[in-house]
Amino acid sequence: MIPVRPCPFDLSPAEAEALQRAWADDVVEDDRLGSVRRVAGVDVAYEKGGDRVYAAVVVLDAATLEVVEEATHAASATFPYVPGLFSFRELPPVVACFGKLRAPPDLVVCDAQGRAHPRRFGLACHLGVLFDVPTIGCAKTLLVGQHAALGPSRGDRAPLVHEGDVVGAALRTRDRVKPVYVSIGHRVSIDTAARAVLGLAPRYRLPETTRAADQRVNALRRGN
Repeated sequence: MIPVRPCPFDLSPAEAEALQRAWADDVVEDDRLGSVRRVAGVDVAYEKGGDRVYAAVVVLDAATLEVVEEATHAASATFPYVPGLFSFRELPPVVACFGKLRAPPDLVVCDAQGRAHPRRFGLACHLGVLFDVPTIGCAKTLLVGQHAALGPSRGDRAPLVHEGDVVGAALRTRDRVKPVYVSIGHRVSIDTAARAVLGLAPRYRLPETTRAADQRVNALRRGN
């Protein structure tokens, strides 16, 4: 699986912001995905006290949620640690992971933001547009925006609003447990994204895609 367009990562922060603004116009916010049989989770970790970046892509069977394939990659970071520009630091090893997969996933869930980003182009959008693959952002923490109080039950959700735009949704995946923050990455509507994340989280707060990728990337970082 290779990118469908060239994307330079050796940019200055100002150039990276300009690319985000330009590519944000290419994000597709409605559903353009077919049957989802293979769903991938993406996660990235950093070396403690160093400049190594570790990435994992773990592909699950969408029906059983069993792992069917995984790929990892580690590399030295070439882009500075700049809030709002993490995709330029984290995507190079992620792109390498996708290049190792035997078959492309039908849907990708990133432990990152999508449209819920200051320039509406978080890592989930960047990855989705780069590969033209259906992508969802599902973050543990809020980056931008506010939302109304949620009901206490699994499935309760509220629009996430930033500067007058609906940029995602706060979604409760377990009763009385703090929500996750779902946003469009590419080719998946917010309603479909929320349903997909809920379906991928039958027992825990985080979707199984994120849990599997997190476990694998941390094992990689520990050298296992």
